[in-house]
Amino acid sequence: MNDDCVVSATPSTQALHYRNFTPADIPTAHALSMTFNWPHRPEDWQFAVEQGTGFVAAENSVVIGTALCWKYGTDRGSLGLVIVSPEHQGRGIGRKLMELVLEELGPRITFLHATPAGRPLYEKLGFNVCDSLDQYQGNVGETLPVTLPDDERLRPATITDSPALIELATRASGLERKTMVSALLEKGETVVLERDSEIIGFSILRRFGRGQVIGPVVAMRSRDDLRAKALIGYWLNGREGQFIRIDVPCGASLADWLVAQGPKCVDTTVKMVRNAPAVAHRGAPDPVYRLYGLISQAMF
Repeated sequence: MNDDCVVSATPSTQALHYRNFTPADIPTAHALSMTFNWPHRPEDWQFAVEQGTGFVAAENSVVIGTALCWKYGTDRGSLGLVIVSPEHQGRGIGRKLMELVLEELGPRITFLHATPAGRPLYEKLGFNVCDSLDQYQGNVGETLPVTLPDDERLRPATITDSPALIELATRASGLERKTMVSALLEKGETVVLERDSEIIGFSILRRFGRGQVIGPVVAMRSRDDLRAKALIGYWLNGREGQFIRIDVPCGASLADWLVAQGPKCVDTTVKMVRNAPAVAHRGAPDPVYRLYGLISQAMF
């Protein structure tokens, strides 16, 4: 789109216009998200903007709405951080912002996680529910040990691990992850799971919101999701009393294990898809490697 899209049909919209999101908009976007008690820090907004693109709605030069999107490879994308200030809702601003990001993404198969308030609009724009996730967060309590088989071990990641981690993340998510995982490896701490010198899983811990977030978490499938538990438990151990968040796609058997260590399920959110049948995107996309923890609900 052009840098500015002006809407000036009536007095109520006379000063309303839409433009590209810039880094200078981060303080106002952060303030908007705080209005809805979202946990994002300015640094979290900055990371999201650096990895993607987006648009704002501004009235009298004041940002009153945002929407961001991210492109993965040539045919996938996601969107999120769609916010309209409470005082300006009901004027079609959210729909217009959504139309702008969907125009930016074009025919890509596009995913989002929907709040109950946003879901009706997304359905009107062609999205259908394909899955769900559970959001866990809270202070870590007494941690439970996880015993791996003798031929498997956890170790800190090294720079030479990057290609393998990118491949695993791409397989487990169904999204091209080179740029995103490379950025996360610089931003957070990473542990890998090795079996006979082969990497079969990894997880990343980084600062986010009220504390720290664990994600992505990728592991080769195992009985009772033991490998995923080991990759998550690595970060829980020694962090008693600290605030941790993890967003877990449906289908993993982590619920009781996570709750026993402090984090509670505080929300269940639907995943939606556009430009593809919902049935084609239900469940995990890879039969061997599974995504057990998301980067974020917006960037997956």
